[in-house]
Amino acid sequence: MSVFRDDFLWGGACAANQFEGAWDVDGKGPSVPDMCTNGSYATPKWITTSIHPDKLYPSHEAIDFYHHYEEDIALFAEMGFKTFRTSINWTRIFPTGMETEPNEKGLEFYDKVFDCCKKHGIEPLVTISHYEMPYALAEKYNGWASRELIDLYMNYCKVIFERYKDKVKYWLTFNEINSGTMPLGMVLSTGLVKGYEGPVNEAPDDKQGRFQALHHMFVASAKAVQYAHEHYPQFRMGCMICFITSYPLTPDPADVLANQKQMQITNWFCSDMHVRGEYPYYMKRFFAENGITIQQEPEDATILKAGVVDFYTFSYYMSNCITTHKDVEAVGGNIVQGAKNPYLKASDWGWQIDPIGLRYSLNEIYDRYHIPLMVVENGLGAYDKKSEDGKIHDSYRIDYLRAHIEQMAEAVKDGVDLMGYTPWGCIDLVSASTGEMAKRYGFIYVNKFDDGTGDLSREKKDSFYWYQKVIATNGEDLG
Repeated sequence: MSVFRDDFLWGGACAANQFEGAWDVDGKGPSVPDMCTNGSYATPKWITTSIHPDKLYPSHEAIDFYHHYEEDIALFAEMGFKTFRTSINWTRIFPTGMETEPNEKGLEFYDKVFDCCKKHGIEPLVTISHYEMPYALAEKYNGWASRELIDLYMNYCKVIFERYKDKVKYWLTFNEINSGTMPLGMVLSTGLVKGYEGPVNEAPDDKQGRFQALHHMFVASAKAVQYAHEHYPQFRMGCMICFITSYPLTPDPADVLANQKQMQITNWFCSDMHVRGEYPYYMKRFFAENGITIQQEPEDATILKAGVVDFYTFSYYMSNCITTHKDVEAVGGNIVQGAKNPYLKASDWGWQIDPIGLRYSLNEIYDRYHIPLMVVENGLGAYDKKSEDGKIHDSYRIDYLRAHIEQMAEAVKDGVDLMGYTPWGCIDLVSASTGEMAKRYGFIYVNKFDDGTGDLSREKKDSFYWYQKVIATNGEDLG
């Protein structure tokens, strides 16, 4: 008997800007990712203010899901997906984000994608904005630094809600919104890149601007949730957090306190806003000590309180350690750095592998909020090499996923209300952090490479058949 509920949403996750391609097809406008070149683990990708003909922009073709969606969704169905987490490219619907009328060709594309999902019995889980700010809004308004984006986002939401009201039930307002608490969020999430050209990790940080941008995003999210609840009661509206679990490196009370503060700012702040609908007490001191003043309109507090989410989703890849001590070994990872945990191994990209941390995180989140949870990103980015038989034997990925599913099961036994699991990059796609194809997550291999070559053909990895068995047994058979 499986510990997972009978209607558990097994599936996979992708993002429009990382796998669709067709960046200027059928009226689509450029987004911030479309202005980003390729990079690698060693060399950062760049954001440019115009398209340089001598540079490679991986999102322009990506893996061309735009023209392969039927084939890809059929492969997801073969694995047994109950749900597919994908996103809508804002600039496919409103090319600059400022039009009064939507682009019909863009709307038609997602009609076809969602209809294809339904044909295969797959429930779409749609992220409204997944790291694809319209570049025109970054140029004109400096992204979410401007309050004008709230109404533009709502205009976008109203169009897609009405268009897909009979095709999509589950919605997430923003992907990993808490990346805006970190400098890299300037490019990834908040779009505070007006006029900047250079490495994405060297974009000049504007801490005041980032947190003001987050306020505007909180209000936009709350308005979208409230509007959906009023007009489409069948919708379930969720948030999405990049959950970066951290532990104190030592039992030194100073480390314990430093870690508590890290967890508050990095993880809890944004989800407290989404789930509780108000600024948490601990942000007052943080804002004061960092010289941050949030400009709010009188109605914002009411909007935030009225627009709380129905369920909580998050990404989980790794954990970090926090310390006040000097001369400790640092490790990189998902958006933030931390101290190396001597008890953990790491991926090829230096991300520490911590399955037990997922159980810990699920318990911490559920204890705080008591609403249904869903793990909507998890996975191992790795170099996949074909063996002599021409196949990809990715036992390392199977081992990673198995260990995390085992810990999810333990969390369910602990009493956590877990509604689904969608591993990241279920088909290989472009890495958001590095802009490379070599960092592969998928159950499905795509013949596309960092130099832009490749015939885009799809091949099943060993993990494809393993995950197929996991879904078929509702998580019982992890062998």
